[in-house]
Amino acid sequence: MRIAQVAPLYERVPPVRYGGTERVVAHLADELVHRGHTVTVFASGDSVTRGRLHGVTRAALRLDPQRPDPLAAHVLELAQVFERAREFDVIHCHVDYLAFPFARLVSTPTVHTLHGRLDLPHLRPLFAHFDDVPLVSISQAQRAPLDGLRLHWAATVHHGIPVARYRFSRAGGRSLLFLGRISPEKRPDLAIAVAKRVGLPLRIAAKVDAADRAYFEREIEPLLRHPLIEFLGEVNDAEKVELLGDALALLFPVDWPEPFGLVMIEAMACGTPVIARPMGAVREVVVPGQTGLFGDDVDELAAAVRRVSMISRTACRRHVETRFSVERMAADYESVYARLVPSTKAA
Repeated sequence: MRIAQVAPLYERVPPVRYGGTERVVAHLADELVHRGHTVTVFASGDSVTRGRLHGVTRAALRLDPQRPDPLAAHVLELAQVFERAREFDVIHCHVDYLAFPFARLVSTPTVHTLHGRLDLPHLRPLFAHFDDVPLVSISQAQRAPLDGLRLHWAATVHHGIPVARYRFSRAGGRSLLFLGRISPEKRPDLAIAVAKRVGLPLRIAAKVDAADRAYFEREIEPLLRHPLIEFLGEVNDAEKVELLGDALALLFPVDWPEPFGLVMIEAMACGTPVIARPMGAVREVVVPGQTGLFGDDVDELAAAVRRVSMISRTACRRHVETRFSVERMAADYESVYARLVPSTKAA
């Protein structure tokens, strides 16, 4: 099958450091190539893929010192994709609703995986208008804010990762880890409070976006002076896997309708249990009592940390191998494509 994968341009495919959606696109594209498909990846020009790369920008937007306009770059990307629509059997977009109008203008089947939150008020009328476009959710919980709308849900496909790239650590370590992005909805302040409550070191490996800089400086930076807290900033893949494997537990105290939470399966692949607030998709990813523990506030999360030794690190790894492998994810998407593409092309 000839497949176009359309990635956001904010990060490289795969990202050099932080980046969830672009990382998923990288894993999916490479696995689809491995399975015999012809894959063209529309992404930033510094991307690396086993497929055919169509570079839209010189480099990933977030790290480009020239600060190009992201809307202009993505409109250009979509124009380049859909002008070539006849070259593909299916177009798979990962840029959320921006591609919806383009997809209506071509006969090539187009499917849109939604990677973000869907609870914002302006989204409901937009999705109601585009009720014919095939959508893929990354969790069942992600769909909840759009309940009641007659949308074309093609499937729910949980993310998957190439598990072998994540070193399994049977013993783990004695420190806690917060990994991802500094923002109010991720609640790094709560992670710090939990670490102080239980008296364990906490490593924070996270990026700070310009939009969250004021929050970081006002709310989080003063908390970093505590001797138990170590702020590492953004880390690369090798550093991330090392940190995950060396952690006693990953703290994931989110305060928003989490669409998926890729870092949770990355942690469990390394054998590290997840201690989280059960928001959004968390209950679809973590099995309480088997691969992690839940709590709603500092007291409950601290109690979970004290009980985390009951979680089998081997069970965490097996959970990811069974449910969140890149092979399973690619197979799920192959099923979606097969339902959308006429049988003459799918053959």
